Amino acid sequence: MSELKGRDLLSLVDLSADELHELLNIAAQMKAGKINPVCQVKGHAPVLGLLFYKASTRTRVSFSVAIYQLGGQVLDLNVSSIQVSRGEPIADTARVLDRYLDILAIRTFEHQDLETFAQYAELPIVNALTDLEHPCQILADLQTVQEKFGSLAGLTLTYLGDGNNVAHSLMLGCALVGINVRIATPPEYQPSETIVQQARTIAAGKSEVMLTSDPIAAAKDAQILYTDVWASMGQEDLADSRIPIFQPYQVNENLLTYADKDAIVLHCLPAHRGEEITEGVMEGAQSKLWDQAENRMHAQKALLAALLGAV
Repeated sequence: MSELKGRDLLSLVDLSADELHELLNIAAQMKAGKINPVCQVKGHAPVLGLLFYKASTRTRVSFSVAIYQLGGQVLDLNVSSIQVSRGEPIADTARVLDRYLDILAIRTFEHQDLETFAQYAELPIVNALTDLEHPCQILADLQTVQEKFGSLAGLTLTYLGDGNNVAHSLMLGCALVGINVRIATPPEYQPSETIVQQARTIAAGKSEVMLTSDPIAAAKDAQILYTDVWASMGQEDLADSRIPIFQPYQVNENLLTYADKDAIVLHCLPAHRGEEITEGVMEGAQSKLWDQAENRMHAQKALLAALLGAV
């Protein structure tokens, strides 16, 4: 995928539909052990920087393992130990890190900060989560769906809960691959209208992007049910007040009966068991949560290899 070498991934719309499909195919081949590329950048093993302003388990570990398996190294940058925590401008930090690292994954709050890094650094910048989007999660989600159903176009994915960064990237990713996506949220928690319109433009009649406040209508005959926590990182003080608002959107055994009989359940994790999803569904036969979590590593490994020019 030489066309991706050196590029940023700030949003899934940075990829074409063909590029997204190719990344998923590479990830599947890597998972199966059919291809095992080793990266070299300017004659040395590549160094991936992780600059995380938010807590992380899956993202941190999966990126670290992925770059090691590609023959590279990881530098875990503790935000509290570098000068951005003392007010150094992002533009200055970006230009300095650009001289040391080969690729940089950033997990932060403001999407605009990510864009500033990309503006001032020439190395590839990867969105490892912002409050606006979570594109690497959706790469793994789509890989998981493809493993189960063989193809993507024409399927229906229903997301239930808060119209957050995961919902945004799901809409964009599903639109790119032709999956119908239904976003079921309380009326006051709908996703960004800008992202909705962007997704509908990409879908362009090939698939549907639907918003609703009716969880049962959204779940009806869907092949994928997907949920996330009701209060994202940084919103913990709102968690208790949101529970009664979001309770009708819980992914539970009853809701699952409205979906397709072969439906799978996804959750980006971590989960609050008994809130947005029941213990029974998480541990049930239709749950693909652990495959989904594993695929973070394979999908991001494919992405890193493509951005570093190894595939």
